[in-house]
Amino acid sequence: MPVSQDALARRRAQSRPSLPRRTSAVAAIALAAAAFTALPSAAEETVPAAQLVRVSTPTWAERDLLTGLGLDLTEHGGPGFVEVVLHGAGDADVLREAGLDFTVEIPDLALAWARSNQASAAYAASVESSPLPSGRDTYRSLEDYEADLDRLARAHPGLVKPITLPHKTLEGRTVRGVEITENAAATDGKPVFLLMGLHHVREWPGGEHAVEFAFDLAQNYGQDERITRLLRSARVVVVPVVNPDGYATSYADGALLDLRESDDGGTVTILGTPGNAYKRKNCRPADGVTTSPAGACAAAKSQGGFGIGVDLNRNYGGFWGGPGASSTPADPTYRGEAPFSEPETRNVRDLVSSRQVTTLISNHTFSNLVLRPPALRSAGDTPDEPAYADLGARMAANNGYTNQKSFQLYDTTGGTEDWSYYATGGLGFTFEIGEEFHPPYNRVVDHYLGAGDFAGKGNREAYLVALESAASPALHSVIAGKAPAGATLTLEKSFATLTSPVESPTGTGQPIALQDRLATTMTVPAGGRYEWHVNPSTRPVVMERRLKTTASEPTASQTFSGVAPTPVIGHVDHEFTVTAADQALLQVDLTWPTPDDMDLEVYRKAADGTLTRVASSGNFLGEKETAVLESPEPGTYVLRVINFASASPTYEVTAAVYGAGPDQVVGGLVENWTLSCAGPDGTVHERVPVVVDRGQQAKVDLKKCATALGRR
Repeated sequence: MPVSQDALARRRAQSRPSLPRRTSAVAAIALAAAAFTALPSAAEETVPAAQLVRVSTPTWAERDLLTGLGLDLTEHGGPGFVEVVLHGAGDADVLREAGLDFTVEIPDLALAWARSNQASAAYAASVESSPLPSGRDTYRSLEDYEADLDRLARAHPGLVKPITLPHKTLEGRTVRGVEITENAAATDGKPVFLLMGLHHVREWPGGEHAVEFAFDLAQNYGQDERITRLLRSARVVVVPVVNPDGYATSYADGALLDLRESDDGGTVTILGTPGNAYKRKNCRPADGVTTSPAGACAAAKSQGGFGIGVDLNRNYGGFWGGPGASSTPADPTYRGEAPFSEPETRNVRDLVSSRQVTTLISNHTFSNLVLRPPALRSAGDTPDEPAYADLGARMAANNGYTNQKSFQLYDTTGGTEDWSYYATGGLGFTFEIGEEFHPPYNRVVDHYLGAGDFAGKGNREAYLVALESAASPALHSVIAGKAPAGATLTLEKSFATLTSPVESPTGTGQPIALQDRLATTMTVPAGGRYEWHVNPSTRPVVMERRLKTTASEPTASQTFSGVAPTPVIGHVDHEFTVTAADQALLQVDLTWPTPDDMDLEVYRKAADGTLTRVASSGNFLGEKETAVLESPEPGTYVLRVINFASASPTYEVTAAVYGAGPDQVVGGLVENWTLSCAGPDGTVHERVPVVVDRGQQAKVDLKKCATALGRR
């Protein structure tokens, strides 16, 4: 019987030291402050500059290994690689100790950022204004974002409504956004499209594109027929800066990176240090505190500013606590002490839970990707995979990005779209914009408006496609009927969902049960007929799904035996041929009689004899080796046995190919919304359960409520 991917043993480097998980607020702040003073200043650092490297991950096992090392993974990856930010020599050592090969793509990120700033300044100097809707030609500060949101609301009263999210950040900031629709102040039943930016604060283009789309819609309402029609039928919510504490620190340091020529020979110096320019997380100084000490986040400049804080895109309830997120506070992907422990993620949770968000996009950088759930490979396809794949393809046709499932980049848990989709049924995507964290500003313009083959399209057109999806009844549900004019209708649902089994350095614990509540309201218009565009009543997490399984008996297998050569310097190769197509799994097991150490590598052999590694296993002393390749293509494979440290190197290696087993059906529950009707004094006069699926309309006349209010 084949082993599961999760059962494969992994090498793991030692975790970085962390602050205590729980202590008093006063003690935690003192500890955080002491940690900052203990960190070396930029002038004292002797480690190499922050670098961007490309890590070779030809197999799922190596990609899973990489996500568990506590390193700063970017969202840039492709077949056989993931790019990683190294913040010092220790990070490079972690990769080497794990046996992962890498090449340096950018040897000095601070220098690269400074050159980008220089190019941005040159662009701004060359134009009166950019062709963006706002005319902006440089990156915005946090204050610029807030001023632009205010300017939009003042310039377009009735169309643009400012909103303030309920939870203040740890540094006391307010998270702000706008709602854009015809008659924005009304409590209506329109579907909602949500566009967000800057969960990860070094990813500056994401906020720029979000706020530019708000300008685009507001300025073109009444001028552009398509946009006018969409704003009459749907509501758009834009939150350009989800993480204002982090962005304020990232912008303050990133904008100061200035390239200065020092002599005619072409050598350069950089005015300023990277500091928080490459910051990823929010500004939490330690678990258990409710505020961040003044200046603490800005002072935490060592290792790119990621030593404190929580990765907000690992803090949502969706699969929280599983692979691809760290339990160590100093790690870049620290998930937080609990699901929704952070005010920023609670803000998004409350925003989505109080509106019928039928489609959302969270903007990130970089990799030119349109990502859809699930972000966890073991979750299997979503029940809405055909609709997801189609919408992703239509958006990608306009920006030229690759349309794929999130886990195809690498496994993550606690992400925005996994929570929002599985809790509400609203479709959610991540855009990974561009080719770097902080490109010259003209590239921000190009990606928004489109360039080259995509000129006139770009993310602007992709967002409009997403807005049309949000407005389309074919991709959500509708509840309609008669009710008393002026009555308040509430649609709600309460439920518990489970996180992943919670991983930690001491082992894997039980999942956590989360209590969620979705509650939205609308006012019945004059005339007593209402139409409410909503998400399906049954959550995807409990819908029937079909998971692929592997047959229990192999289609073909072969065993080889031999004696491995002297440790370290040699290996033995055996060839195995996969003849059948459409196989689910190639599993290779290596065993030997003593508790010594051998390693196993599997290569695909091309027609010209070249070898490409496709699977490997390198466990600790005494652990046998198993390498797994999913969906092996027909052809010749080389099984390489390496004597890492075995005094008695007799071995057996067995290759077995398994076909697909029967689909495993999970879920299958049907859930309902509860629709209630209340009069002007708030008294509820009628409650009705409503079951409605995606693409369906449920007709519900609230006759008891009408009678109670003296209306027919």
